[in-house]
Amino acid sequence: MPRDPDPRTQGLPRPYDRQAADRLVEDFAERGSAERAYAGSQAGQALLAALGGHSPYLAELALRESPSLLRLAERGPDDAMTVALDPLARCDAAAPRAAVGGLLRRVKRQAALIAATADIAGLWPLDRVTGALSDLAEATLDMAVAHLLREASARGELRLPGGSRRDPKAVARGAGLTILGMGKLGARELNYSSDIDLMVLYDPEAAAYHADRAGALYVRLARDLVTLMEERTAEGYVFRTDLRLRPDPAATPLAVSIPAAITYYGSMGQNWERAAMIKARPVGGDRALGDSFLREIRPFVWRRHLDFAAVADIHSIKRQIHVHKAAKGAHDSVQVAGHDVKLGRGGIREIEFTAQVLQLIWGGRDPALRDPTTLGALAALAGAGRVERRAAADLADAYVFLRNVEHRLQMVADRQTHRLPEDIEGLARIASFLGFEGPEVFAAAFTAHLRRVERHYGGLFEAAPDLAESHDGGNLVFTGVEDDPSTIATLKSMGYQNAAGVAAMVRGWHHGRPRATRSERARELLTALMPVLLAAFARQREPDAALARFDAMLMRLPAGVQVLSLFTRNPALLDRLAGILGAAPQLADHLARNPAALEGLLSGQPGGISPAAVAGSLPALIKDARHVEEAMEAARRLAMERNFEIDAAALEGLIDPDVAGEARSDLAAAAVSALLPHVVADFAERQGKVKGGALCVVALGKLGGREMLPGSDLDLVLIYDHDPAAETSTGGQRALPPSQYFGRLANQVVAAITAPGANGKLWEVDMRLRPSGSKGPVAVSLGAFQRYHAESAWTWERMALTRARVIAGPAALARRITAAIRAALTRAEFARRALPDAAAMRGRMLRDLPPEGPWDLKLAPGGLVEVEFVAQALQLAHAHRMPAVLATQTRAAIAALAKQRILPAEEAEALIRAEKLWRGITGLLRLTVGRAREEALPETVAAALLRTTAPLLREPAIDLPGLRAQMRETAAEVRAIFERRIGAPVIAGDQN
Repeated sequence: MPRDPDPRTQGLPRPYDRQAADRLVEDFAERGSAERAYAGSQAGQALLAALGGHSPYLAELALRESPSLLRLAERGPDDAMTVALDPLARCDAAAPRAAVGGLLRRVKRQAALIAATADIAGLWPLDRVTGALSDLAEATLDMAVAHLLREASARGELRLPGGSRRDPKAVARGAGLTILGMGKLGARELNYSSDIDLMVLYDPEAAAYHADRAGALYVRLARDLVTLMEERTAEGYVFRTDLRLRPDPAATPLAVSIPAAITYYGSMGQNWERAAMIKARPVGGDRALGDSFLREIRPFVWRRHLDFAAVADIHSIKRQIHVHKAAKGAHDSVQVAGHDVKLGRGGIREIEFTAQVLQLIWGGRDPALRDPTTLGALAALAGAGRVERRAAADLADAYVFLRNVEHRLQMVADRQTHRLPEDIEGLARIASFLGFEGPEVFAAAFTAHLRRVERHYGGLFEAAPDLAESHDGGNLVFTGVEDDPSTIATLKSMGYQNAAGVAAMVRGWHHGRPRATRSERARELLTALMPVLLAAFARQREPDAALARFDAMLMRLPAGVQVLSLFTRNPALLDRLAGILGAAPQLADHLARNPAALEGLLSGQPGGISPAAVAGSLPALIKDARHVEEAMEAARRLAMERNFEIDAAALEGLIDPDVAGEARSDLAAAAVSALLPHVVADFAERQGKVKGGALCVVALGKLGGREMLPGSDLDLVLIYDHDPAAETSTGGQRALPPSQYFGRLANQVVAAITAPGANGKLWEVDMRLRPSGSKGPVAVSLGAFQRYHAESAWTWERMALTRARVIAGPAALARRITAAIRAALTRAEFARRALPDAAAMRGRMLRDLPPEGPWDLKLAPGGLVEVEFVAQALQLAHAHRMPAVLATQTRAAIAALAKQRILPAEEAEALIRAEKLWRGITGLLRLTVGRAREEALPETVAAALLRTTAPLLREPAIDLPGLRAQMRETAAEVRAIFERRIGAPVIAGDQN
């Protein structure tokens, strides 16, 4: 006798129609002894009454498929669903059509009953319910496709590499046919009574005996598939099937060849199709073929640049739906009676659109946002800061609530409806089915969710930013060919010196002088933006110069709608951009050459930049690349944008030099680490492999110490190892000895980092710190590296080695290299030479490499080099006794030296403060004027320098002379510490 189901069935809704509920209990009891026992139990009566009292369709299923219901009661819904689907895996796909069709329909009835019961009884959450329904659809599709393929093979129309295997998925492998699940099936969010959106694709060269007739063959298969799935018989139907999401459905057959689909999406695909493809996945046929197709069209779905222009396009689809469905319940206002929970105001579609549009905007640069499920996408967007957490939570709660309402509506009579009843009795039934005390309580909860969705959706997509600006009643008119006197007066009152020149420049924009403003849509956006744009630049110290730099950027844009849409949706971005263009000509020039870098201002949260966040999505995006060239281009684009983000935040004083240095360094390390596997794999395809071979990239200098400045190059050493028995590579174009193999591979790695592309190059690479410097091999074996640093390295090379760390390569080799570096730095026989050699080397630098001007804070006496020398030389002198002093970062090394009482605390504090000040000043000057050879600085640069150095000084400087005075004091303090701890910088004899 079956036991009572899970105690949670006590939460079942009370029956709305008591007579129908009692009738189902009585009818069920007449089916057999097991049914009678279950109907006599308290839990059985509660469940049967809940089904019969709300859903005539489920009451019929309960009677027709009573063994499935009893199994659920005895074993639970998971076991019952497994048993229901099992016959599909064991059926012979070569069985007659009628037998296959009957089986599909029986499985559908049983699985539908189990899913509905588990849902109503609270045994499964929403995602398990929709997942089970999606599993059902996928399993039935697999069997239907396998059957149709076997029939076609029997007719001699195609080859089946999968042969006569019983596994339906195996039958379809290599058959040239793939079925993509779109919409809710693709996302595993299938409704209770949903149709399934499919795209049927085929490879004409894969399996058809006659490629020229493949189209007709696969179209017939698609047509037969639709018939087999949705034809109603005495057994019912499987799923209603919709093929209208295929490319250009009005002009293409039911099955589309993969080459034609790729061409379509590459040239004619629209934004709504991009949104649809977010959820696409192979659900039938040859899944590997489907995955390959989706990889091929990935650039169409996930654009390289932030796509704010898609917002208006996708929202227009929503408006079109409202117009088309207005007479069918898709109301433009929140209500209850007759409201469409999917398409109506505040409904499911608005939640889905919110997630999909934000995914389209940001997903091209952050693969973590590409979750096909609505709830998963909302969580990812909130985690990445692309939507407020409260908004995401509200939308997620509403989504679950509305999907449950939708399911109850469809369970009543197995109708694909999304509309609430118009009459109070119908509303009372649905309210009861959902467990509410009455329709009024349900209506209050329902409208509360709708209004929250309406508010968040409207705020994101409908409430256009207010771009109006007040200019004391002045005009801003740029449509004529001559200057408008009122406009000139307004521009002068805003602070522009050459008002006529500014007016002429803006008129040129409106008349299409830049290519970016030649489209009608671009000029519409420009007109709306003009007041706030001019006001933002007018707030700069030199507004004319700042606006001219914006003009230079605009002239280089290939198109303007994307960028102008970005400004329209993010008007605060204009203030940031104007500030950067006003204060930093160097960054302005970079932006003019690379307008795409502008997106870096939106990639993070101002003031909240962290090294981990800046580098976060880059590895995933590069890993997602289909080939090495695509990986390199993705790395260039992301690195350029993220570096600009870091530089802008540093310029604005939103992050300090330490955070900026770590963020730049972690970005570079992440890019190299993510690129290396692509380069290695590409090289191995051509040159084969060396047995047991591996290559690691070791960072030194500013990258090794996580202290990179704007424009820093990468100091790298490439170290390899291999099986000692391996004499040559194998599997390539020709056998190469390991040294030659890894030397060529190292050159490929360096080329991947330094090769220019559409977005510039990643970084310059400096390899002079490798063993034997520029005379040594590009890649060095681990054994040679160890011997060199044990026998031949100069003190300055060991000092450089204090900053070495492995940033890319296999973990096992990385651990061995790290151990080799540590061994080299802790050798006692070299400790005694560290301090005198460092003093002598500093003396030669002062003689041969004098500072280039008053702002050269690297080479100046008491400058950055002397701080670093103190840290590095003292580490070498004491690491053999105290390995704890070793640290790759200068400030961390100084702190460790103080902790071991090698440096007094006050000296360590002074050195750390000085090193940060020197990096902060050097970084800002590189961003603004490059190399400053004169003491005087432009007013805007001086102002920015005073602002950003204020937190780094004991007392903020009020003017440039005051800053220079504190800099001299700091330099003198550093020099004094250097002489006390290292020695006076003097010329010494040659080292050995």
